[in-house]
Amino acid sequence: MMTECQGGQFHRLYGLAPVAKYFIKNQDGGWLTPFLMMIQDKFIMDIWYHLKDAVVEGGIPFDRAHGINAMEYMGKDARFSQIFKASMRDFDPLLMQTILDKYDGFVGLKSLVDVGGGDGSILNMILSKYPSIKGINYDLPQIIEKSPSYPGIEHVAGDMFMSIPKGEAIFMKWILHGWDDLDCLKLLKNCYETLPSNGKVIAVDLVVPAAPGTSAAARSLLQSYLYMTSMNPKGQERTEMQFQSLAKQAGFSHVQVACYAYTFSVVEFHKII
Repeated sequence: MMTECQGGQFHRLYGLAPVAKYFIKNQDGGWLTPFLMMIQDKFIMDIWYHLKDAVVEGGIPFDRAHGINAMEYMGKDARFSQIFKASMRDFDPLLMQTILDKYDGFVGLKSLVDVGGGDGSILNMILSKYPSIKGINYDLPQIIEKSPSYPGIEHVAGDMFMSIPKGEAIFMKWILHGWDDLDCLKLLKNCYETLPSNGKVIAVDLVVPAAPGTSAAARSLLQSYLYMTSMNPKGQERTEMQFQSLAKQAGFSHVQVACYAYTFSVVEFHKII
């Protein structure tokens, strides 16, 4: 807001604050408005009324609120399913543009497998900056069959817990947080087996602090942890030490947090034999 004086008359003018750019679609179609619509939806808000009982008596707040688990519910509620999908789809351009601006770990790669890559749009964003990379988009058959074609990308259907296509590096965005340690270990072992000796996994995930903090970033991360565990009984946000433990058990030599994008971290799992 500003006040303008013209000929002795004062006029109050209004405009968008800088933060408003996140709530207007950018040139890549990214914005946060669908995400805010999702987390403020009655479907989500009802969960929090069952949080205390879940803590005291056990159980999952989502299941207590709706009588079925989250995946079953979204399969029955087409309205909320669309809200959820839009919130993920429209946040991706914001997140990926920041990662592509900050992270240089795609430089020099000849091939990249996106595990759980959906329709291939995220891999397409990566290849738009690194067109020399051969991209393999890997997801379940029912998702791959509806995926559009992109230059330089091969769509491959399969189950990541059974096998993973070969590539110089494997990319996973917000995959590990949806599974418990046993499933993550199975997935990371599959990654290890298919990678070359100098290969790596590039995981975009939240890395929560080892101890509760009071900073805005720490509160946001722990809020995301609460959100995940209130909906998904297998879901888990992890500390850097927990990622290191999973990596070691899967055979990887070391883990490093390469960079940050908003509250997300780009975590590299290096094979190096």
